[in-house]
Amino acid sequence: MQGNVDLADRLGRLLKFMGLGRPGVRTEMLGDLPWPGLAPREITVYLPPDFHPRAGAPLLIALDGQTMARWKLGPAVTKLAAANAVVQPVVVTIPASPDRGEEYGMAGLPDFMGRGKLATEFQEYLVSGVVPVIRQRYGAGLEPARTGIWGASMGGLAAFDTAWRHPEIFGLAGIFSGSMWWREDDSSAAAQQGSRLAHRRVRETATKPAVRFWFQAGTADETADRDGNGVIDAIQDTTELIDTMVDRGFERGRDVFYTQTRGGRHHEATWARELPKFLRWALPPKK
Repeated sequence: MQGNVDLADRLGRLLKFMGLGRPGVRTEMLGDLPWPGLAPREITVYLPPDFHPRAGAPLLIALDGQTMARWKLGPAVTKLAAANAVVQPVVVTIPASPDRGEEYGMAGLPDFMGRGKLATEFQEYLVSGVVPVIRQRYGAGLEPARTGIWGASMGGLAAFDTAWRHPEIFGLAGIFSGSMWWREDDSSAAAQQGSRLAHRRVRETATKPAVRFWFQAGTADETADRDGNGVIDAIQDTTELIDTMVDRGFERGRDVFYTQTRGGRHHEATWARELPKFLRWALPPKK
């Protein structure tokens, strides 16, 4: 018997030396949390190694959860836990439904094609449906400063608008290649630029929300340059939104952070590269 124990111990140490014995992220399926007017979807929760439910754990919600394998979310969370530099998070991944174009708009602000009709309902689903369940089951997301949401493209727009409208729940948001072009008038280049709705949301909000925002855009996100100034729209829409936020009292580097990915494309491969940076920015350091 002792020989078997010694052999198992030596094998374990060998696997650890080879990098094969490190505990990995585990997942739990919550199934569908039904919400009136929205299509059902399966929710997955990513938990770091050795996680035990505890009050005060950070909570991050990822939109387009069906793509998180391509974002390499599991390895990213595992490496964070191994580094032991930040507080281990609970990450809830919510897949898009067939109504993605309606859910991932801006609440109460449809675009020029009338899209975004379910944005208000989707945000209420997150705030009043998902978050309370996660709080109860895992003790996570009890404080806005430790609760965040992220997404890419239209998911980035939805993450921005959700956090902006619900700072009592979300204290931080990550926007990867966000669709900050969302506009109500598509009739001309000037109209497109002048009717961007996220920019309007910021200008017309009376009180600056207590939320930190992390923006990313890639130099190869697209080729469109509606005003011909040599800056692609994906970057211009993002940086001009940040300028508008700064005008309303946000401080660069503290309340709002921007990273520009050289050669970065509108693709999960680029977002996977940037995800660890976002996670380290979003999560509180371990004391």
